[in-house]
Amino acid sequence: MFRLRRLLCSMLIVTLAFGAMPVMASASPTPLASTADVLSAQSQNDARDRITQVLAREDVQRQLVAQGVDPSEVEKRVAALSDSEAQQMADQLDNMPAGASVVGVLFAVFVILLVTDILGLTDVFPFVR
Repeated sequence: MFRLRRLLCSMLIVTLAFGAMPVMASASPTPLASTADVLSAQSQNDARDRITQVLAREDVQRQLVAQGVDPSEVEKRVAALSDSEAQQMADQLDNMPAGASVVGVLFAVFVILLVTDILGLTDVFPFVR
């Protein structure tokens, strides 16, 4: 009886040791995202959402068309902005006074399109070479 108990205990120890190995092997440490990283990603998404909301307004769309700018091209440009550029544009939109938003937004879009044309990333304005 004592031998059987000893054999069963040995088998149980080996079984538990090998049974826990896959769990221990898969428990590799995953990198944690810092609070700053999460907040930065959230603010970048918020900036793009604010820009998209402003550009989706009907009065802004009308003014873009009146200025000869294709709204779909503007959406592509906004999507191509870097995170810092999107944040800067969203900050400019937030800092504009109320009531002057359409002109300010159009000016901001014009400047961004002009800068991207000057950098050679786009070819919207033919007068930029």
